[in-house]
Amino acid sequence: MEKLSKLPKIYLVVVFIILYAPIFYLIFYSFNSGGNMSNFESFTLEHYAAVFEDTRLIVILINTIVVALLSALISTAIGVLGALSIVFMRNKAMRNAVLSLNNILIVSPDVIIGASFLILFTMIGVKLGFASVLISHIAFSIPIVVIMVLPKLQEMSPTLIDAALDLGASKRDVLTRVIIPFIKPGILAGFFLALTYSLDDFAVTFFVTGNGFSTLSVEIYSMARAGITLTINALSGLIFLVTVILVLGYYTISRKTKAPLSGVKK
Repeated sequence: MEKLSKLPKIYLVVVFIILYAPIFYLIFYSFNSGGNMSNFESFTLEHYAAVFEDTRLIVILINTIVVALLSALISTAIGVLGALSIVFMRNKAMRNAVLSLNNILIVSPDVIIGASFLILFTMIGVKLGFASVLISHIAFSIPIVVIMVLPKLQEMSPTLIDAALDLGASKRDVLTRVIIPFIKPGILAGFFLALTYSLDDFAVTFFVTGNGFSTLSVEIYSMARAGITLTINALSGLIFLVTVILVLGYYTISRKTKAPLSGVKK
Protein backbone atom coordinates (compact mmCIF):
# COMPACT_ATOMS: atom_id res chain seq x y z
CA MET A 1 0.00 0.00 0.00
CA GLU A 2 2.86 2.38 0.81
CA LYS A 3 4.36 1.81 -2.65
CA LEU A 4 1.01 2.55 -4.26
CA SER A 5 0.64 5.77 -2.26
CA LYS A 6 4.05 6.95 -3.52
CA LEU A 7 3.14 6.45 -7.19
CA PRO A 8 1.20 9.75 -7.57
CA LYS A 9 4.11 11.69 -6.02
CA ILE A 10 6.62 10.00 -8.32
CA TYR A 11 4.36 10.71 -11.30
CA LEU A 12 4.13 14.42 -10.36
CA VAL A 13 7.91 14.66 -9.94
CA VAL A 14 8.47 13.12 -13.39
CA VAL A 15 5.91 15.45 -14.99
CA PHE A 16 7.46 18.55 -13.43
CA ILE A 17 10.96 17.45 -14.47
CA ILE A 18 9.79 17.01 -18.08
CA LEU A 19 8.09 20.42 -18.06
CA TYR A 20 10.73 22.47 -16.28
CA ALA A 21 14.03 20.81 -17.22
CA PRO A 22 14.18 22.42 -20.72
CA ILE A 23 13.39 25.85 -19.22
CA PHE A 24 16.12 25.64 -16.59
CA TYR A 25 18.53 24.23 -19.19
CA LEU A 26 17.85 27.27 -21.37
CA ILE A 27 18.25 29.70 -18.44
CA PHE A 28 21.45 27.95 -17.27
CA TYR A 29 23.17 28.54 -20.60
CA SER A 30 22.03 32.18 -20.66
CA PHE A 31 24.88 32.75 -18.18
CA ASN A 32 27.45 31.02 -20.41
CA SER A 33 30.30 33.21 -21.65
CA GLY A 34 30.64 30.90 -24.66
CA GLY A 35 28.50 31.32 -27.74
CA ASN A 36 26.81 27.92 -27.70
CA MET A 37 24.74 25.59 -25.53
CA SER A 38 27.11 22.63 -25.56
CA ASN A 39 30.02 23.73 -23.36
CA PHE A 40 29.66 25.99 -20.34
CA GLU A 41 32.85 28.06 -20.17
CA SER A 42 32.28 30.58 -17.36
CA PHE A 43 29.59 32.67 -15.67
CA THR A 44 28.66 35.98 -17.31
CA LEU A 45 25.83 38.50 -17.53
CA GLU A 46 26.83 39.84 -20.95
CA HIS A 47 23.85 38.25 -22.70
CA TYR A 48 21.44 39.98 -20.29
CA ALA A 49 23.33 43.23 -20.80
CA ALA A 50 22.93 42.76 -24.57
CA VAL A 51 19.17 42.49 -24.11
CA PHE A 52 18.95 45.80 -22.20
CA GLU A 53 21.35 47.55 -24.58
CA ASP A 54 19.18 46.66 -27.59
CA THR A 55 16.88 49.66 -28.01
CA ARG A 56 14.60 47.82 -30.42
CA LEU A 57 14.08 44.99 -27.92
CA ILE A 58 13.23 47.48 -25.18
CA VAL A 59 10.58 49.08 -27.43
CA ILE A 60 9.15 45.64 -28.23
CA LEU A 61 9.11 44.79 -24.51
CA ILE A 62 7.18 47.99 -23.77
CA ASN A 63 4.76 47.18 -26.62
CA THR A 64 4.18 43.70 -25.18
CA ILE A 65 3.53 45.00 -21.65
CA VAL A 66 1.19 47.77 -22.83
CA VAL A 67 -0.85 45.37 -24.99
CA ALA A 68 -0.99 42.81 -22.18
CA LEU A 69 -2.14 45.31 -19.54
CA LEU A 70 -4.71 47.02 -21.76
CA SER A 71 -6.12 43.76 -23.12
CA ALA A 72 -6.30 42.25 -19.61
CA LEU A 73 -8.09 45.29 -18.17
CA ILE A 74 -10.59 45.64 -21.02
CA SER A 75 -11.25 41.90 -21.35
CA THR A 76 -11.75 41.63 -17.56
CA ALA A 77 -14.35 44.40 -17.59
CA ILE A 78 -16.19 42.89 -20.58
CA GLY A 79 -15.80 39.33 -19.25
CA VAL A 80 -17.32 40.23 -15.86
CA LEU A 81 -20.31 41.85 -17.56
CA GLY A 82 -20.61 38.82 -19.85
CA ALA A 83 -20.54 36.40 -16.91
CA LEU A 84 -23.21 38.44 -15.12
CA SER A 85 -25.38 38.42 -18.23
CA ILE A 86 -25.04 34.63 -18.56
CA VAL A 87 -25.87 33.94 -14.90
CA PHE A 88 -28.94 36.21 -14.84
CA MET A 89 -30.19 35.01 -18.23
CA ARG A 90 -33.68 33.57 -17.68
CA ASN A 91 -33.85 31.44 -20.81
CA LYS A 92 -31.95 28.26 -19.89
CA ALA A 93 -31.53 27.13 -23.50
CA MET A 94 -30.08 30.51 -24.48
CA ARG A 95 -27.77 30.46 -21.45
CA ASN A 96 -26.42 27.02 -22.37
CA ALA A 97 -25.96 28.11 -25.99
CA VAL A 98 -23.96 31.20 -24.98
CA LEU A 99 -21.83 29.11 -22.60
CA SER A 100 -21.14 26.60 -25.36
CA LEU A 101 -20.08 29.36 -27.75
CA ASN A 102 -17.81 30.78 -25.05
CA ASN A 103 -16.19 27.37 -24.44
CA ILE A 104 -15.69 26.79 -28.17
CA LEU A 105 -13.58 29.96 -28.35
CA ILE A 106 -11.37 28.66 -25.53
CA VAL A 107 -10.68 25.27 -27.11
CA SER A 108 -10.40 26.55 -30.70
CA PRO A 109 -6.85 26.35 -32.11
CA ASP A 110 -4.98 29.67 -31.96
CA VAL A 111 -4.02 29.31 -35.62
CA ILE A 112 -7.67 29.34 -36.66
CA ILE A 113 -8.44 32.33 -34.43
CA GLY A 114 -5.41 34.22 -35.75
CA ALA A 115 -6.25 33.48 -39.37
CA SER A 116 -9.89 34.51 -38.88
CA PHE A 117 -8.83 37.83 -37.34
CA LEU A 118 -6.40 38.43 -40.21
CA ILE A 119 -9.21 37.89 -42.73
CA LEU A 120 -11.57 40.13 -40.71
CA PHE A 121 -9.09 43.00 -40.44
CA THR A 122 -8.28 42.73 -44.14
CA MET A 123 -11.98 42.86 -45.05
CA ILE A 124 -12.84 45.88 -42.90
CA GLY A 125 -9.61 47.74 -43.70
CA VAL A 126 -7.96 47.73 -40.26
CA LYS A 127 -4.18 48.17 -40.60
CA LEU A 128 -2.14 45.48 -38.92
CA GLY A 129 -0.30 46.84 -35.92
CA PHE A 130 -1.02 47.91 -32.36
CA ALA A 131 -4.81 48.15 -32.80
CA SER A 132 -5.18 44.76 -34.51
CA VAL A 133 -3.03 43.01 -31.87
CA LEU A 134 -4.90 44.70 -28.99
CA ILE A 135 -8.35 43.81 -30.39
CA SER A 136 -7.30 40.20 -30.98
CA HIS A 137 -5.89 39.82 -27.46
CA ILE A 138 -9.05 41.30 -25.94
CA ALA A 139 -11.19 38.91 -27.99
CA PHE A 140 -9.41 35.69 -26.98
CA SER A 141 -9.08 36.83 -23.33
CA ILE A 142 -12.78 37.53 -22.75
CA PRO A 143 -13.86 33.84 -22.73
CA ILE A 144 -11.06 33.08 -20.25
CA VAL A 145 -12.31 35.79 -17.87
CA VAL A 146 -15.89 34.56 -18.20
CA ILE A 147 -14.85 31.02 -17.25
CA MET A 148 -12.94 32.29 -14.19
CA VAL A 149 -15.76 34.54 -12.94
CA LEU A 150 -18.72 32.19 -13.54
CA PRO A 151 -17.94 29.71 -10.72
CA LYS A 152 -17.83 32.53 -8.13
CA LEU A 153 -21.15 33.90 -9.39
CA GLN A 154 -22.71 30.43 -9.20
CA GLU A 155 -21.44 30.05 -5.61
CA MET A 156 -23.16 33.26 -4.53
CA SER A 157 -26.54 32.75 -2.89
CA PRO A 158 -29.44 34.69 -4.50
CA THR A 159 -30.61 35.58 -1.00
CA LEU A 160 -27.70 38.04 -0.70
CA ILE A 161 -29.10 40.07 -3.59
CA ASP A 162 -32.69 39.76 -2.31
CA ALA A 163 -31.63 40.95 1.14
CA ALA A 164 -29.79 43.94 -0.31
CA LEU A 165 -32.82 44.92 -2.41
CA ASP A 166 -35.14 44.55 0.60
CA LEU A 167 -32.91 46.92 2.55
CA GLY A 168 -33.34 49.57 -0.14
CA ALA A 169 -30.18 49.08 -2.17
CA SER A 170 -30.28 50.15 -5.81
CA LYS A 171 -29.18 47.86 -8.62
CA ARG A 172 -25.92 49.78 -8.79
CA ASP A 173 -25.34 49.27 -5.06
CA VAL A 174 -26.06 45.55 -5.40
CA LEU A 175 -23.49 45.30 -8.18
CA THR A 176 -20.74 47.38 -6.54
CA ARG A 177 -21.25 46.44 -2.87
CA VAL A 178 -22.53 42.86 -3.00
CA ILE A 179 -21.69 41.10 -6.27
CA ILE A 180 -18.29 42.60 -7.14
CA PRO A 181 -16.76 42.09 -3.64
CA PHE A 182 -18.01 38.47 -3.59
CA ILE A 183 -16.59 37.57 -7.00
CA LYS A 184 -13.35 39.57 -6.57
CA PRO A 185 -11.15 36.41 -6.42
CA GLY A 186 -12.59 35.27 -9.76
CA ILE A 187 -12.04 38.72 -11.27
CA LEU A 188 -8.41 38.75 -10.14
CA ALA A 189 -7.88 35.23 -11.45
CA GLY A 190 -9.35 36.21 -14.81
CA PHE A 191 -7.23 39.37 -14.99
CA PHE A 192 -3.94 37.61 -14.23
CA LEU A 193 -4.74 34.73 -16.57
CA ALA A 194 -5.64 37.14 -19.39
CA LEU A 195 -2.41 39.03 -18.68
CA THR A 196 -0.22 35.92 -18.89
CA TYR A 197 -2.03 34.65 -22.02
CA SER A 198 -1.42 37.99 -23.72
CA LEU A 199 2.26 38.06 -22.72
CA ASP A 200 2.84 34.51 -23.97
CA ASP A 201 0.68 34.49 -27.08
CA PHE A 202 2.44 33.85 -30.37
CA ALA A 203 0.08 32.14 -32.82
CA VAL A 204 -2.65 34.80 -32.89
CA THR A 205 -0.19 37.71 -32.66
CA PHE A 206 1.89 36.33 -35.53
CA PHE A 207 -1.11 36.65 -37.88
CA VAL A 208 -2.26 40.13 -36.85
CA THR A 209 1.00 42.03 -36.26
CA GLY A 210 2.56 44.26 -38.90
CA ASN A 211 3.70 47.75 -39.92
CA GLY A 212 6.77 47.58 -37.69
CA PHE A 213 4.82 46.64 -34.56
CA SER A 214 5.93 43.45 -32.81
CA THR A 215 5.73 41.63 -29.49
CA LEU A 216 8.33 39.59 -27.63
CA SER A 217 6.97 36.20 -28.68
CA VAL A 218 7.05 37.13 -32.38
CA GLU A 219 10.48 38.75 -32.00
CA ILE A 220 11.95 35.68 -30.30
CA TYR A 221 10.60 33.53 -33.14
CA SER A 222 12.20 35.86 -35.71
CA MET A 223 15.51 35.82 -33.84
CA ALA A 224 15.45 32.02 -33.56
CA ARG A 225 14.94 31.67 -37.32
CA ALA A 226 18.09 33.69 -37.91
CA GLY A 227 20.04 31.37 -35.62
CA ILE A 228 19.97 30.48 -31.95
CA THR A 229 21.99 32.90 -29.82
CA LEU A 230 22.35 33.08 -26.06
CA THR A 231 20.63 36.48 -26.17
CA ILE A 232 17.43 34.54 -26.86
CA ASN A 233 18.16 32.46 -23.77
CA ALA A 234 18.57 35.59 -21.69
CA LEU A 235 15.38 37.14 -23.06
CA SER A 236 13.44 33.92 -22.47
CA GLY A 237 14.81 33.74 -18.93
CA LEU A 238 13.58 37.27 -18.22
CA ILE A 239 10.12 36.43 -19.57
CA PHE A 240 10.00 33.31 -17.39
CA LEU A 241 10.97 35.41 -14.34
CA VAL A 242 8.21 37.94 -15.06
CA THR A 243 5.67 35.10 -15.40
CA VAL A 244 6.74 33.63 -12.04
CA ILE A 245 6.39 37.06 -10.41
CA LEU A 246 2.87 37.44 -11.87
CA VAL A 247 1.83 34.02 -10.56
CA LEU A 248 3.23 34.76 -7.09
CA GLY A 249 1.53 38.16 -7.13
CA TYR A 250 -1.79 36.56 -8.01
CA TYR A 251 -1.55 34.02 -5.17
CA THR A 252 -0.57 36.76 -2.69
CA ILE A 253 -3.49 38.99 -3.67
CA SER A 254 -5.98 36.08 -3.78
CA ARG A 255 -5.01 35.06 -0.24
CA LYS A 256 -5.56 38.58 1.01
CA THR A 257 -8.98 38.77 -0.64
CA LYS A 258 -10.06 35.38 0.70
CA ALA A 259 -9.10 36.24 4.28
CA PRO A 260 -11.82 38.90 4.82
CA LEU A 261 -14.44 36.66 3.17
CA SER A 262 -13.57 33.73 5.41
CA GLY A 263 -13.77 36.04 8.41
CA VAL A 264 -17.28 37.14 7.43
CA LYS A 265 -18.47 33.55 7.07
CA LYS A 266 -17.25 32.68 10.56
